[in-house]
Amino acid sequence: MISNTIIQKTMEEMALVTKAGYALFDDSAKAVMSTSLAKSVDTQDILNFIDSGEDHKQIGESFFFRVMDEDECAYILVANSESDTYTMGKVAVCQLQNLIIAYKDRTDRNNFFQNLIMDNLLLVDIHNRAQKLHIENEKKRMVFLVEVENDRDNIATRLMRSLFVEQGGNYITSVDDKTIILIKDIEDEDYDEIAHTIVDMLGAEAMLRVRVSYGLSVSELKNISKCYKEAKMALEVGSIFHSEKNVLSYETLGIGRLIYQLPVNLCKIFVKEVFGDTKPEEIDEETLTTIHKFFENNLNVSETARQLYIHRNTLVYRMEKLQKLIGLDMRIFDDAVTFKIVMMVVDYVNYLEKMENM
Repeated sequence: MISNTIIQKTMEEMALVTKAGYALFDDSAKAVMSTSLAKSVDTQDILNFIDSGEDHKQIGESFFFRVMDEDECAYILVANSESDTYTMGKVAVCQLQNLIIAYKDRTDRNNFFQNLIMDNLLLVDIHNRAQKLHIENEKKRMVFLVEVENDRDNIATRLMRSLFVEQGGNYITSVDDKTIILIKDIEDEDYDEIAHTIVDMLGAEAMLRVRVSYGLSVSELKNISKCYKEAKMALEVGSIFHSEKNVLSYETLGIGRLIYQLPVNLCKIFVKEVFGDTKPEEIDEETLTTIHKFFENNLNVSETARQLYIHRNTLVYRMEKLQKLIGLDMRIFDDAVTFKIVMMVVDYVNYLEKMENM
């Protein structure tokens, strides 16, 4: 049902325009809301009106109306006005019934896309429900996942709805309290640019730190779940191997995509093969920082030393210390590649263990 806050706001706006008083009750005569000009109503009058089965009825100075939700009575509206109370009441009834239709339509669409994303619909159900909800089946679409930190007041969701209005072929939903899902109609737009726009907008407007991922575009509704799974993988792989990035594409996950799909036992065997009796955590932070900078500079010793503000011999000493520890010489390309991969595998294994302990 529609929240009482929304109903209250809507009816107060109606009261200001029509100069009438309104009170709303549910089908058990329990008060839902009332405006400042509304007159007191006898509960028995409401119950008698409900039992009468009439669409509207005047009792004393007030008019009673049924507010219908399809074939069922959703509310009883009581209106009073200094002039033409019946007309003022009918206007309010129309407003409320349109609000119910709009809310149900939005709720039904949200439910449809949630089930579509989670693969809970048969192919025939997708087609039939899409027709009923006036959603095009064949349309180029993209799924964006927006991971939000500390969005307790749903500010991010509200801002997303203002940026991507549903009338433009955009649908915003969620399947948990940390991730917003945007299903967007796409033409020749730059996906990466859209993702960065979301990051920048939520950062500037709400001071929220977010990460956005997306999969491969699809042209049919039935493939939305595939695009969602790709975006979800991009978000998870990015959190393991690319924590510094706030925009992640399924197409650019690199070797992280391969490692993510390896069995954990195989990963542990590989780590053991490279490190032997040494544990990865035995490598100190200074050495790791040096090696990462060495990789960034394409194994260039001089340039790495310059950027770290250390002597070339100091850099060589650190790499030799690592070589003594695990037997890999970072100045040899094959050894450097092996170390790069094994450290990514270590990150993956640590991530899995962390998830198990949560």
